[in-house]
Amino acid sequence: MARTRYTAEAIIGQLRTIEIELGKGLAVIEACRKLGITEPTYDRWKNEDGGLRVEQAKRLKGLEQEHARLKRLVADLSLDNSLVKEVAAGTC
Repeated sequence: MARTRYTAEAIIGQLRTIEIELGKGLAVIEACRKLGITEPTYDRWKNEDGGLRVEQAKRLKGLEQEHARLKRLVADLSLDNSLVKEVAAGTC
């Protein structure tokens, strides 16, 4: 079965829909089944994005991507620096 990738907006919308269904007295498993997701998926989404608004989720995703880019940049610079030191030590 193919995995569906949900956007942050879609996840927050699904969480809000489940909250409404729970408010109507529906059980979590039934609300999840109604939306076509599993209960562990709901739990993971709730832990990750439960208290966020759509704008906050978009900003968080952008910051995570920027953080990953900067980590790669630092790793590349550290590798370059260690190579330069090795070359300099070998030629002295």
